Amino acid sequence: MTVRIAIDCMGGDHGVSVTLPAALAFLDAHADARLILVGQREALVAALTRVGRAADAQSDSPDAPLRIHHASEVVGMDEPVAQAMRGKRDSSMRVAIELVRDGQADACISAGNTGALMAISRFVLKMVEGIDRPAIAAPLPNRQGGRTMMLDLGANVDCEPAHLLQFAIMGSALVSALEGTERPRVGLLNIGEEVIKGNEVVKQAAELLRASGLNFVGNVEGNDIFAGVADVVVCDGFVGNVALKTSEGLAQMLSGFIREEFTRGPLAKAIAALAWPVLSRFKRRVDHRRYNGASLVGLRGIVIKSHGSSDAYGFEQAIGRGYDAARNGLLRRITDAIPTVQVSR
Repeated sequence: MTVRIAIDCMGGDHGVSVTLPAALAFLDAHADARLILVGQREALVAALTRVGRAADAQSDSPDAPLRIHHASEVVGMDEPVAQAMRGKRDSSMRVAIELVRDGQADACISAGNTGALMAISRFVLKMVEGIDRPAIAAPLPNRQGGRTMMLDLGANVDCEPAHLLQFAIMGSALVSALEGTERPRVGLLNIGEEVIKGNEVVKQAAELLRASGLNFVGNVEGNDIFAGVADVVVCDGFVGNVALKTSEGLAQMLSGFIREEFTRGPLAKAIAALAWPVLSRFKRRVDHRRYNGASLVGLRGIVIKSHGSSDAYGFEQAIGRGYDAARNGLLRRITDAIPTVQVSR
């Protein structure tokens, strides 16, 4: 199966210097991928020329492995959403999303302004029937050696119980598509496992989840996110974003502490050399770049948001998220799951 991916090459903190090397590395590893580099043509051609790949993007054929699609404008990382929506209709972000809408691409990847990406995606692609709001979903590592999908991670600060149910439906479909899990375990993030814990929104959401037909395992606490007790953890965007940023900060702090301890003196450095294989494996397991790429689920198209500060390795992982979602029929799985869950409520 050929997967066509539109890449917003101008978005993020680093733009073409990161997105282009990531795209080329991904293409070299995936023969069935077709990448559309969306952005200012001159900048893209110049960057391709510097790495000796300009000839690879000369064709305008839809079947070409690599091609450039010109977009004259760029959405800034701190640009107001309204300005990005109304004032930059030829931005690389918007054009990449429109390629998905028009059926020329199966997924869009961007490291650009999150608010603008969410607003433009919702405006251009519209919502899947039965879903009120899109949510940001991303995988986090767990102690079982797998990944836990968590949503929402910042798109919706205030949620109603029905929204949390919808997030659970979409998260379950996402894990089924990406991990091949038949009936993903769904947990509701709360301040305790007991049914009586939590605010009214969470309590009512738990009732909906228990009656939904999903594989609901009950309330889970913050420390359960990384324990692997659930395949999907559902919460509102305020809580989810705080939890995500806290976990990323903790991982970076622990890595920093270990680095400091192993560089304190000659003996510590000698021990570090002996322990290098173990340290390398540890660094890989907690490397947040491996989990880069959040899905904007609920839209009538696949949109993946990369960290704005991501390097080429991290952005390549985000491209992989879009590739896997398209290849495994994420949209079909979500639309198929909605009526099934609604009937059983």
